[in-house]
Amino acid sequence: MNQPNLHQVDWSGIPAPVDDGAAAHLAGARIAPVILPATDGNMISLADQSGRIVVFAYPRTGEPGKIGLTEDWDMIPGARGCTPQTCSFRDLIGELKVAGAQRVFGLSTQTTEYQSEMTERLHVPFPVLSDSKLEFATAMKLPTMEVAGETLLKRLAFVADNGKITHVFYPVFPPDRNAADVLAWLEANPL
Repeated sequence: MNQPNLHQVDWSGIPAPVDDGAAAHLAGARIAPVILPATDGNMISLADQSGRIVVFAYPRTGEPGKIGLTEDWDMIPGARGCTPQTCSFRDLIGELKVAGAQRVFGLSTQTTEYQSEMTERLHVPFPVLSDSKLEFATAMKLPTMEVAGETLLKRLAFVADNGKITHVFYPVFPPDRNAADVLAWLEANPL
């Protein structure tokens, strides 16, 4: 079942991911000092970000005309929804900042070149970080999945304060609601 639209998804036909405990160790952890390339042309270490930041990780955003890596992409729990998740953070960026997020970052294992095309096409106003070598994922022991011979990040989000993870959202479903869930948490937990 490949749904043809990257933005409008019928979540009722897609299996939700379950909490497998793979992110349980992240709350309270210090962010690893890994430097990653960003779509804004900078090299960024999340560990060095002062104040409150929001990071959302996803397997891979779709390409127009291509829905997934495999025929059964939509049936892999947690695979579908990267573009709607990214767009929800894009659409709520102003409110997230008002609620205390000094910066927002996307994170995937796709290359910066691919991510740059995506951020331009979708008008994404924040940097998306490339962990194409899985350095950050390995250092932080982020949950991953194997699809079509590729290691992809499982979808999650976290809030960090001065380099320490304060709260983790995992699993994330439906993905297009993730930014609103993060926003609600920020509003309920001001610095």
